[in-house]
Amino acid sequence: MVVQQYRDGGGARAVRALAVAGVIAVTAGCFGGDAGSGASDGSGRRSVAADRPLDLLGQAADVLVEAGGAETRTSMETAAGGTRVTIRGQGTYDFRTQMGRLKVVLPQDAAGKDAAGADGHRPITELLAPGALYMKNRGAGVPDDKWVRIDTTTLKDGNLLTGGATDPMAAAELLRGAADVTYAGKSELAGVTVHHYRGIADLGRAARAASPQSRGALSAAAKGFSKDAVPFDAYLDEDGRLRKVRHRFTFSSEGPEVSVVSTLLLYGFGLPVTVTLPDEDAIYTGEIRQG
Repeated sequence: MVVQQYRDGGGARAVRALAVAGVIAVTAGCFGGDAGSGASDGSGRRSVAADRPLDLLGQAADVLVEAGGAETRTSMETAAGGTRVTIRGQGTYDFRTQMGRLKVVLPQDAAGKDAAGADGHRPITELLAPGALYMKNRGAGVPDDKWVRIDTTTLKDGNLLTGGATDPMAAAELLRGAADVTYAGKSELAGVTVHHYRGIADLGRAARAASPQSRGALSAAAKGFSKDAVPFDAYLDEDGRLRKVRHRFTFSSEGPEVSVVSTLLLYGFGLPVTVTLPDEDAIYTGEIRQG
């Protein structure tokens, strides 16, 4: 149970609990108002992006569905008690089918090293699908040719954090719960003009407004998180496509407060994405060791 991991430890132990337990130690079967000054686009016209941020953010997931496939990079930084750990991922995602494939890399201090100094864990391959997360090379006790399958609607975090990368569609759907939004201006991201918004997303509101495929996981997160309010920074291009979003999750515990910053980058829109889920006989059903 991932959220429990956050609450049990302190300092470095809590951070490594997320970096390792959040991605690896998932046992089989467990676990406003708008603001904006009406910025000009350089031609004397008022930028639509500044005029109706709540509408644009609420529609961001729908715009991505129209765009289809995209390439993505992810990072998840966890901090507690002065210790900071970052998990990175890269892959492709199809917003029409809500399916994707990511390669997630654990940092060396989280994965550990063996006695010879070699990395203690290979990159984890993850397949994302509505209501499910599949992981391969996920560590102790799982045969190399087997996948671990997790029902994301049963996770306390709805797979916003469990896989070490926020599901791209869930990240976009969270913006349906946006409130207290401010327009932070126009900038460039990888050569693309983007409009920057800051705000707070309410998990419960986002879950109620989400697509049927995402609703179960987000509803689980709305019940499982200790705080419903999730601060975010979102960057939309001139076509309303989400190019970057950063969410900040915070967990209160008896020990040090644990914060998680999840960042998603999207590019290469229109890319054909094919994801083939493993057959039933490729799913590991045994006990998964932690460590």
